[in-house]
Parts: sequence; structure tokens; C-alpha cells
Amino acid sequence: MKHAMVKLPIYLDNHATTRVDPRVLETMLPLFSEQYGNPASKNHRFGWEAEELVKRARQQVADLIGASPREIVFTSGATESNNLALKGAAQACRESGSHLITVATEHKAVLDPLKRLEHDGFRITVLPVDDEGLLDVSKLEAALTAETILVSVMAANNEIGALQPIAEIGRLCRARGVLFHTDAAQAVGKIPIDVEALAIDLVSISAHKLYGPKGVGALYVRRRNPSVRLEPQIDGGGHEHGLRSGTLPAPLVVGLGKACELCRQEMAAEAERLIQLRERLRVGIMTRAPDVHVNGSMIKRLPGNLNLGFYGVKGEALLLAMKDIAVSSGSACTTANLAPSHVLKALGLDDELADASIRFGLGRFTTVDEIDYAIDHVVDNVQRLRALSPRWEMHQASRGAS
Repeated sequence: MKHAMVKLPIYLDNHATTRVDPRVLETMLPLFSEQYGNPASKNHRFGWEAEELVKRARQQVADLIGASPREIVFTSGATESNNLALKGAAQACRESGSHLITVATEHKAVLDPLKRLEHDGFRITVLPVDDEGLLDVSKLEAALTAETILVSVMAANNEIGALQPIAEIGRLCRARGVLFHTDAAQAVGKIPIDVEALAIDLVSISAHKLYGPKGVGALYVRRRNPSVRLEPQIDGGGHEHGLRSGTLPAPLVVGLGKACELCRQEMAAEAERLIQLRERLRVGIMTRAPDVHVNGSMIKRLPGNLNLGFYGVKGEALLLAMKDIAVSSGSACTTANLAPSHVLKALGLDDELADASIRFGLGRFTTVDEIDYAIDHVVDNVQRLRALSPRWEMHQASRGAS
């Protein structure tokens, strides 16, 4: 098929990172050249101006999640936010208990800090998920003990887009007096997150997942009912209510603020548009290529996420063949590791299907023409690779036998 209007390559890896929205960039530019003061400089206009701009950004981030501005702590991104939330809470609450609970499909930026805490003497429980990637809240309830101080469950999964039952988890944790942290890097700005309605105590946010700049993020830290105590992980100067020292990168912070404001205004319409595009992609591929498996729930799923397993094809080979489309085989943070995705394995997929899976991440700048091009490109390459693949022959033979 001819696709005259499409500019190649096509970017369908919006879970790894997003393009900075031109409106965000425009807001940031003056802070590099004219309004370049340090927000912590209290003695002159340059500092005051920068402080005002940071204050506005703090409000914009707070507004997106229903928080108050004084509950927003700026960080370098969601990995730092996760580390501050998990290690900070564990260290501050050590007298109350030493047990933390998480889920098998979490990002490494949650699992690895928890491993570190385990090494330091804390007890960590990692709960399983069902075949759609969802946590059974009754299993969480059964895992809670008098020693449990914190539960960490991501709002939306970065590989399969699974949306966890955050409201139920929040209610349960609140009733039991346990802190609830969610890594919402993939969720904030894509689906509604309200910290009051969902009873969340700590939320990790990353700018570059919501059309803001790389290198900045935030941690929401609840200040009342309950007031959350954290042990700072970076000392020096007492910035950010003493929780995170270091000169604030005002241009990046302002970019995060603007990105949050745009998401708040456009999220509902954008989610609808992305669901239609995602369905077009899914149906387009699955009607023309047999034996394709959807990984994760189709109902409780991020609007822009599609993760497909192609029987009889190696994911790595398919990625290499699709030179004109940027997609990935899993989390961008673990692609150096060729082992099958821990997320897909947690769903119960065998190595072969986990290894044959591709993640498509649709975003704000994805067009219908790009989706149509992607359908053709994926189907052509899957058919070509299957024709060469002994795996595919074996798969067909096994189906014929069953």
C-alpha cells in the first residue's frame, strides 16, 4: 500500500519517552536566556522571578493530581522519586515496622530499591498478578501484617499498560494505617489520578513520559491525614522542604509544570482519540496476521498501549526488520538485558511468546496515517519472518495436532 503522507521513521515508543510538546518548549526557553536566576536566590529580582515561575509550576503539577502545591517535591525523575519514597519512608518508619509489599510486574526503579532495603534488613513481599497483569486485592489484604509500613503498586504498567485497582488498594491501606505509594510515571497525564479520591500517600511522576523534558520529575508527599515522614536521600542545602537538596533546574521544572497543565486540559479527549487509534492498530494487525496474542487486559489498560505476541517470530528479529517504526520489546530501562521481560513472565507467558512480544506506545503526535503505515509494515514483516522460521512451522504443526 502507498503511504504518501507519512514521514519516516514513525515513533511508536511513547512509553520509553515522549517528544517535548512545542508549547512546553516555548515556555521553557526564556529560562535559559533571560529569566535564568536561581530560585533559591532571595536577594534580587532574577531569583524572585525564577522562584515565582517554580511556584506556578508546583501549582500546575499539584492541580493535575488533586494535591496542594506544598505536597510536591521536585526530583530528577521517577527513578529518584521512587527511591526517595521507598527508602525515605522505610527509614523514617523503621520503629513502626520493617515489612514492605509490592507486585511482581513493577518497574525496576521500584524492585531494585526494595532489593536494597531487603539487603538492609527490611522484609519485602512481592505479590503475583493474574494473566492480565492485575493484582488481586484480597491477596494484598492477606499479605498485610502488623509490621507492614508501606505498599507500592504502580498505577499503570509500562509494558502492558495494565491499570491496577488503585482505589481499592488505597482504601485498604488507609483502613489499615499503611502508607500507599504508586509509581505513576506512565499514568499521570494519561488517566485521571486524584490523590484524595484514591487515598494515595506518595506518587512518583516523570516529565518525559508526559511531553515534558527529560531530567525532571516530582514526588507527591501527603502532608495531612496522614502527614508522611520521609528520610531525605540527598543532603545539602535543605531545598524542597529539606526532602531533596540541590539547586532546582528551573527551566525543566517550568517545563514539567506546563506539561502537566496541558495534560489536565486535554487528557479526556486525547484518551478517547488514542483508544480509537490503538484499536485500529490492533484490529488491523490481528485481522491480517493469524496467531497474534494480546498481552494484558484490553479493558483495564492505558489508552495508548498495545503489547502483542507474534507466535513463530523472534521479537528481536521483528524489531530489526521494522526499521521504519520505533517500537520496543519491553521496558527501555532493561533492553540491554536479553532475558524475557519479567512483566510478561509474571503473566504466565512462556519464554517463546514473551520473546516474540512487541510493545507499541501511541502518543499525542501519533496520526491515523502512521497507524495505517505501521499495520502494513508489521504484517508484511511478520509474514516474511514466519515464512523463514522453523518456530512458525512447529507452532502450526502443534496446532494441527491439538
